[in-house]
Amino acid sequence: MTPRSVLRYETWTLQPDREPDAEPVLYAMQCAVDGETSPTSEDFAEPQEWVLRHCGQNPAHHTYREIITRPWRTWRQM
Repeated sequence: MTPRSVLRYETWTLQPDREPDAEPVLYAMQCAVDGETSPTSEDFAEPQEWVLRHCGQNPAHHTYREIITRPWRTWRQM
C-alpha cells in the first residue's frame, strides 16, 4: 500500500483589521542617523513632535523613518 495525499486549494483573503476589537494602528518615527526611536502612539502627532524636538537637539539629523504597526486579518473564502 502506498501513501496518498489529498490536496485542497482554498482562496484566502487578507485585509487590514477594522473590526471593533482590532488592535489599534500605532505610529512611531526613527532617526536614520542614530537609530533613536520615538515613543509609539495611536496619535501620529506625538511621533511628529518627537522628530521636531530630536532634530532641534541634533541639527545634523535630517532623515527619519516612519514606523506603522497596522493589524491585519485573514479568512478563508467559502
